[in-house]
Amino acid sequence: MASPDTESPTTEKRTMRAITIVGEGELELAELPEPTPGPGEVLVDVVAAGVNRADLAQAAGKYPPPPGASELPGLEVSGRRRDTGEEVVALLAGGGYAEVVAVPEAQLLPAPEGMGLIDAAGVVEAAATVVSNLVLEAGMREGETVLVHGGTGGIGTVAIQLAKAMDARVLTTVGSDDALPIVAQLGAEQAWNRRIIDLPAAVREAGGADVILDVVGGSALADNVAMLNEGGRLVIIGTLGGASGELPIGQLMAKRARVIGSTLRSRPVENKAAILEATRYLVWPLLASGELQIPIHERLPLAEAARAHEILRIGGHLGKVILEVEESADGHRRGRRRRSA
Repeated sequence: MASPDTESPTTEKRTMRAITIVGEGELELAELPEPTPGPGEVLVDVVAAGVNRADLAQAAGKYPPPPGASELPGLEVSGRRRDTGEEVVALLAGGGYAEVVAVPEAQLLPAPEGMGLIDAAGVVEAAATVVSNLVLEAGMREGETVLVHGGTGGIGTVAIQLAKAMDARVLTTVGSDDALPIVAQLGAEQAWNRRIIDLPAAVREAGGADVILDVVGGSALADNVAMLNEGGRLVIIGTLGGASGELPIGQLMAKRARVIGSTLRSRPVENKAAILEATRYLVWPLLASGELQIPIHERLPLAEAARAHEILRIGGHLGKVILEVEESADGHRRGRRRRSA
């Protein structure tokens, strides 16, 4: 037996609070071991986490994380690098609903200038999604007409503002008449309540769309193709209306149009790094100047993640829902209900 002075000291594994998925759609606060960073990864002490529809799909068992990714929900956080203390935002493949994340260094960006860390948690997923799909995939150009489905959501609010800033003409849909002036203020030239309008007819009357950013999916496929102009591009990034639909191939061919399916979560690290570099170049200056803003619908404590999911499930919210994760200086958990437009 080794003598006491020759025994190796035991290192106690640090733990963290995190939200786990314990059933179909059920979330539970738990105490878990902190993640161990792999090659090329750094630890980030999380201040806040953004909530996205993909998190709801994962909780429902319909959107599993990529191989090797954390099983915890959460695709974006803000916080501080443990090695340098730098304030950052991180794009994740999973694990964001926790006090600590391990993230590839290439998937970090400096926190946007002039924005508090809590609100910064809702920036990177939406901004990177919009840049990768409108700019890199669809090749949106100055003067083109862009139709954004769901203009008041986290993706929609960013898409409207970025397209407007890049001198595109923006059309959008919303879920109520009350939301029409809101999206107009964000930069939409025309907007319609999708519940009461013949959307294809309205868009055709408005001159059609060169680019459509679609979160609806299958049920909207035929209408989307009908609304495209010659040479138009339809980018599908969600399946709220179903994962399959009827594609009018004849119309697509006659218009020499394209249908693009796109996801961000499962892309390799080097691909995400390129998207983030483009996002920093295009979006960060707009955030710093105030030309682009991220509306925050509500901020909630980490323990109320189920309530955050319910807000997105019901719909009708404006912008992002944020989970506050970091403890305050007095040792109390952060998180309080607040709203801002």
